[in-house]
Amino acid sequence: MALEQRRLAAVVSIDVVGYSRLMGIDENGTLANLARFRAELIDPLIAEYGGRIVKSMGDGLLLEYPSVVQAVRGMLVLQERLAQRNEALPEAQCLLFRVGINLGNIIIQGEDILGDGVNIAARLEALAEPGGICVAGRVHDDIRDRLDTQFEDLGPQELKNIARPVPVWCWPPRTGGSAQAAQAPVSAVPVSEKPSIAVLPFGNLSQDAEQDFFADGISEDIITGLPRIHWFLVIARNSSFAFRGKDIDPREIARELGVRYLVEGSVRKAGNRVRLSAQLVDGNTGNNLWAARYDRDLDDIFEVQDELTQTIVGAVEPELSKAEQARAKLRKPENLDVWEIYQRGMSSLHDLNQSSLIEAEAAFKSATERDPAFAPAFTGLAEVRYYNVVLGLADDPDAARPQAYEFARQALALDRDDPGARCTLGRAHMVNRNFAAAIVEFKAALETNPSSALAHYGLGAARIFSGNAGDSLPNLELAIRLSPQDANMGSFLVRAAQAHLYLGDYPAAVDWARRALSQPNFQWSRQMVLSSALAHQGLVEEAGAVLAELLERIPNFSSAYALEFSPMIADEHFQRMFDGLYIAGLPNPQGPGA
Repeated sequence: MALEQRRLAAVVSIDVVGYSRLMGIDENGTLANLARFRAELIDPLIAEYGGRIVKSMGDGLLLEYPSVVQAVRGMLVLQERLAQRNEALPEAQCLLFRVGINLGNIIIQGEDILGDGVNIAARLEALAEPGGICVAGRVHDDIRDRLDTQFEDLGPQELKNIARPVPVWCWPPRTGGSAQAAQAPVSAVPVSEKPSIAVLPFGNLSQDAEQDFFADGISEDIITGLPRIHWFLVIARNSSFAFRGKDIDPREIARELGVRYLVEGSVRKAGNRVRLSAQLVDGNTGNNLWAARYDRDLDDIFEVQDELTQTIVGAVEPELSKAEQARAKLRKPENLDVWEIYQRGMSSLHDLNQSSLIEAEAAFKSATERDPAFAPAFTGLAEVRYYNVVLGLADDPDAARPQAYEFARQALALDRDDPGARCTLGRAHMVNRNFAAAIVEFKAALETNPSSALAHYGLGAARIFSGNAGDSLPNLELAIRLSPQDANMGSFLVRAAQAHLYLGDYPAAVDWARRALSQPNFQWSRQMVLSSALAHQGLVEEAGAVLAELLERIPNFSSAYALEFSPMIADEHFQRMFDGLYIAGLPNPQGPGA
């Protein structure tokens, strides 16, 4: 069998920006214009710098160069000359290109080339700005001392279907008055500094044309629901619905709409059942960040539509937050803006340990110093104080409680329309045991954003702590359904366990507490509730083993400790819980027989 032929080469991927839209406007004119660009400028420059056109792919080219320095130098000259050409052309005839360059091993198949070396070049091209160039870290290592051109470090990037993150450097497009104006009609919309998202019309996979209305209704309700999440922009229906029925790469749609993320999906009806699939897509890479499928009976189509909309909106928010945190962590510290500093803080916050909370606080403080009017950073500082109390990490919980309230109050004063700030103020009230005020704030947050899992959790928790466990479960169960991958899932589950314990349903309390213990991060309340519920069921030996694990973590654990480091109050429900713990073997401060 013949050996596979390979060689090291510089691989270049070039693509026209907004090609699908241009073809839709004027197919013949776009084809003729692209042919002129190639014949008069692009193809001659490729040859001049030693490149070979491997293949043409409609709006794109795949090139191979024996020298990475020549490949980059040639593409820099090409982008400069393309910008100059656009300045001299009528707006309708301007074209912009993206370029990706990689250095790697390629597989030779006749005149074609294959392999990761080629795939990475294509992914890099997708990351480039209109008129710009993205290169792999290996390329930058080879050229940085040989070319007098500055590239910006984007850090390691996750590329679709590539096993490991690839270090990426970018050369931004040349900007300037006339060139910028000439390019505007055909360039992608600039991506907002604020996270942005577009909801594409959901596809109807049924043969029943009437389901078009249901699919459109879902899409429109999600567009209406997402702006309630205050920290990102949502593209209007008229813009996103322009892509109905078009088979276009999601990355291209994201560029044309100027968004970081897309929501897309489909609806399929069979009999009286409907299946809805939805996914959140990274507009840069085309990767799915989240996907889910929902099956429902269509007894009441509007009720189903409302429930699915609320579920999807609730699931998208935490996934967007995770994506923004991951994006911020890839950036060099010196290149971070206030939003990215805040997202780094949120990433640390969700690790829920002493060192991560210290890191989170430093990030939030840095964000407030850079922008004293940036409300989310103050909510972050309030959340740090909240977790320091409930995780038992505060040196002085009596000082941390009012600090949580003050930071939350500052956040709401800066942005009174932010449901997230209201939710955090509710949590601050709760940790200060102002349960009536907490419930008011959680309800206000839910009026603005009914899909907030954290606000539903907060409302349920406040009801438990104020002695009304019976009314807490609907909110807690909805929080779990809305955000099944939430960083706070351990808290959601243990509060449900605590509610069942307070209601005397010990088997359910055990089940929920075990589910809580399966979640990452340590919370002493999970073992507290599980041990008590097991003891009340008569499973004293098992309850004692769980209590021993808790005491190993917190040797001074007691009812006084639980009251100091939680919003709980010493009512009859609290006493029931500790009665179970005393049965399990916890020393009773009142003495034997008390």
